[in-house]
Amino acid sequence: MKIHLNGKEQQISPGTTLKQLINNEGMASKRLAAEVNREIISKTEHANFTLNDGDTIEIVHAIGGG
Repeated sequence: MKIHLNGKEQQISPGTTLKQLINNEGMASKRLAAEVNREIISKTEHANFTLNDGDTIEIVHAIGGG
């Protein structure tokens, strides 16, 4: 199934959760925010949030600085 992740089309397996996608992208240990189809998904929902064909996902991670 196809999704758009941070502006790029990507193939994922059916039934993939947002948490699995984040882990697969190597972002699991980072402080981040995730948005699916313009809706922010809280971190507590990542493990149970199943992605669908055609979803648009934006994942951004916080960078410290001053």
